[in-house]
Formats: sequence, C-alpha cells, structure tokens
Amino acid sequence: MCKIISAKPKVGYFIYEGSVNEGIIDRLASIKLSDIKSMPIVVSESTSIYDSIATIFLENVGTLFVVEDKILKGIVSRKDLLKVTMGGGDLSTMPIGVVMTRVTKAVYCTEDESIIDAAEKIIEHDIDCVPIIEFDDKNRMILTGRVSKTNVTKVMLDLVK
Repeated sequence: MCKIISAKPKVGYFIYEGSVNEGIIDRLASIKLSDIKSMPIVVSESTSIYDSIATIFLENVGTLFVVEDKILKGIVSRKDLLKVTMGGGDLSTMPIGVVMTRVTKAVYCTEDESIIDAAEKIIEHDIDCVPIIEFDDKNRMILTGRVSKTNVTKVMLDLVK
C-alpha cells in the first residue's frame, strides 16, 4: 500500500520499483538501527535445548542469541529448534551450541546502518531478525541489540499514519 515493498508469488519480497513517495523513502533511509533496536534475548552456549525452547516461547521472540561475555557466538531460530526436536534425543541435556548458527555464517548489522539495510538483509536471507553488533578492539562481535520484522513494521506503520 505504501509502494515501498512489493511481493510476487514464488519470488518473495523486494523493494518496489515504481513511482514511490520519495519522502517516505528518504525518511526510512535516515532511520538508523540504533534508534529502533530492541533488547536481544540471550542464552549461553551450554544452555539446554529444552531451556532454549522455553525461553523462546516465554519471551515471545523468534530468535535467541548465544552470547558469552557479551561476545556473540551464534544465533538460534525457531526453525533450528523445530529441526532438532524432530530429530529426537534428550533435549534437556543437549546444549544449544550444537544447533546454533555460528557467527561466521551469521547475517548482522551495525547501529549506523539504516532500517532499509536491515529490511533487505531480513528479506534476502529469509530470517526473522538481525543482530546489531559492534566490533571490539580484538575484532570480536559485541551484541548490542536486534532488529526484527516487527521493528521494521512498526516504523513503517508510524510513517504511514
């Protein structure tokens, strides 16, 4: 409706390529992730899969971040947890580190990127949210927040109201 994002069956979502309201696009491009980020829900690498499943539902999120001493180690989504539960095994003793996506394969953003950058990564990689990180002096990823589909949707809704 806003002519910002368009969709096609079997193709997915993409940036609308027609006549758009340039004012809205400029406003979206000026919104930095540091202004809209949410608090990440974190677990340690040794947390059991059972406890991680409980956490993801109790916190009502789609993604957990695996962190040790503020350093991002991995990411776990609802899809990851569903796959491991289908495989069987003792979920109360199996650590989340077994199923997490390691940071070397993770998609992330920094606080100075725009909401458009985050939306593109979320859509391109078909993920629920992206971690917001900064690098420390040893080039390690420090988790500072997250931006989800909900964050993006709220901003777009505020713009059109």
